[in-house]
Amino acid sequence: MATKLHLLSARKVETAGEGFHADGGNLYLRVRDTNSRAWVFRYKTAGKVREIGLGATHTRSLAEARDIAASMRKAVAAGTDPALVIRKEAPQAPGKTFEECAQEMIEARRAGWKSAKHAQQWVNTLRDYAFPVIGTKLPADVSLADLKAILTPMWATKTVTALQVRGRIEAALDFAAVHGLCDGTRNPARWKGMLDKVLPSPRKVANREHHAAADYADVPRIMAALRDKGHVSALALRFIILTACRSGEGRGATWGEIDLDTATWTIPKERMKAARAHRVPLSTEAMQIIKAMMALRRPGVDRVFPGARDGLLSDVSVSATLHSIAPDVTVHGFRSSFRVWCEEQTSFPRSVTEAALAHVNTNTTEAAYLRTDLFDRRRELMQAWADFCAGHGRVIRLATAA
Repeated sequence: MATKLHLLSARKVETAGEGFHADGGNLYLRVRDTNSRAWVFRYKTAGKVREIGLGATHTRSLAEARDIAASMRKAVAAGTDPALVIRKEAPQAPGKTFEECAQEMIEARRAGWKSAKHAQQWVNTLRDYAFPVIGTKLPADVSLADLKAILTPMWATKTVTALQVRGRIEAALDFAAVHGLCDGTRNPARWKGMLDKVLPSPRKVANREHHAAADYADVPRIMAALRDKGHVSALALRFIILTACRSGEGRGATWGEIDLDTATWTIPKERMKAARAHRVPLSTEAMQIIKAMMALRRPGVDRVFPGARDGLLSDVSVSATLHSIAPDVTVHGFRSSFRVWCEEQTSFPRSVTEAALAHVNTNTTEAAYLRTDLFDRRRELMQAWADFCAGHGRVIRLATAA
């Protein structure tokens, strides 16, 4: 059966809603929630779907996109890389395109990033927002107008994403500059002296949203409800709450990190946000959870809280368990619940509570002298927190002045 072609009209290109719209023959119109519109060539190779951006609709017409897509289909049929077609079609023949420079920069930095996920986030944001507009341009030809076209539609509505895109474009252009491909003194993605002249301060347009946290007074009720659930997600969530760790740290715990003799969990730096190893004293209840999971452990499984097919327990699974008890609360929010409880209900120094949360001391002078992780004090603190979570803890009140 022949593939239908030319399914889109010029009017449809201008008015189509958010999503992918097929024109036939591997050519698609991608419309984002910011109303940006770009052409995409999609094809399958080695069982995987690959996408190649063909530029924004305001820089390449429907007829031009169809001509390029036809050439790219021929390249696929011939077993050659269709990306070579778009590079030939680009108005600038010599030199590397912005997309090529960005990809090289990501590969050069990849070894220094702590996870493959971080590298993929760079790839995804540049692919989704930058490449459709400037991917085929020479770095030297990327202009302030291009940056405005990319950032303005989402600056006020998706500020965090916009800031990430801006920073990653700036990094890619700086990478190109050190390789002599553009002027490093006039990077159009730079904030100070460039974009700050044409875009409002992100602090004035962004609505900062904190992770929804349970009132610490409600934590004992939540924990009691979790104790009635015996599945892995519930046990993992209790462990996360008791240790005040981040969700990924708790879900990713391995048996090699647990010292049963000393009741200590040591998270390696590769799994920590601050890239520093973190020792966590385990309370009595936390150890009970560890022993319960040990009884369920299957041979060859290294994760303490295994998920599907013994892989990483998903954040969605843990969140779903929480929302069945507290619908408007996030897992990460329990770190805030813990922090507020420490401040309002205990006399432990701030240095101890901050160390328990694995926060980096930003006071360089204080950090230079405080060369301890306050582990013994933190063991007292985490047991007090566990007792409170169990509903029968001794609350250590702040002393009041006479």
